[in-house]
Amino acid sequence: MSAETKEAATHAAEIAYQFTAQAADFAAAVELHNKAELAALVAAAAPRSSDISLDVACGPGSIVMAFARTVKQAHGFDATPAMLDQARALADREKATNIVWHSGNAEALPFADGMFDIVTCRFAFHHFMSPARVFAEMVRVCRPSGQILVCDGFASDDPAKAQAFNEMERFRDPSTVEFRTLGMLKSLFAARDLPAPTETYYRVPYEAADFVARSFPANNDRPGLLALIEAAVDGDKLGMGAHREGSQVFIAFNAVILATVKPAV
Repeated sequence: MSAETKEAATHAAEIAYQFTAQAADFAAAVELHNKAELAALVAAAAPRSSDISLDVACGPGSIVMAFARTVKQAHGFDATPAMLDQARALADREKATNIVWHSGNAEALPFADGMFDIVTCRFAFHHFMSPARVFAEMVRVCRPSGQILVCDGFASDDPAKAQAFNEMERFRDPSTVEFRTLGMLKSLFAARDLPAPTETYYRVPYEAADFVARSFPANNDRPGLLALIEAAVDGDKLGMGAHREGSQVFIAFNAVILATVKPAV
């Protein structure tokens, strides 16, 4: 087994562990699945009733469900069975009948070229070892004149803050590869000769102690993780706007929705 293959296998195992452990709490996280954030992503795609959509790394299915309300058929794709179980449960509760679920590797999507009118991926690119490969697959399966959207958190342009932020995130969730800078995320579009994406910004806030309690950090060291975050208040060392309100520390992820249209052939 090559070093690259071994690294990929180790990462896949970490993804499976983290997202199996997190599945129920992740599905219930109002910070990630509130109506305003879901509506912003759907609005950026401008869906039509005749469209077929795909959400890559769909997790518990909230984006798929949001699109299912407006498109002809919505597809969700994820690598973790426990997340897809949460997604199916959501679709059952909503009595949605126009959803199809798939599992597999996002670097090799099992779909024909140009199969989808809308292709999205939300809060997953920081878990991808090869984001350019995943993005190329998203472009491939999107039809000409279709919509492509990437939504993710992004790191500070300050190298020291970006490094500290990513070290914290890899400690908090060892399946994290790297939160990229905004410039790097935008470069994915340029590398595929796509039009410059529109940019919609928002923040995902957390109370630090609650954030840590719902995490599965390395060695289950939640006290160490909380101490690291609290130590970042002075000087905003993580680039997350860490601050105190009374006895509590609050942080926020900086997030962006990048949306473009795949040129017609």
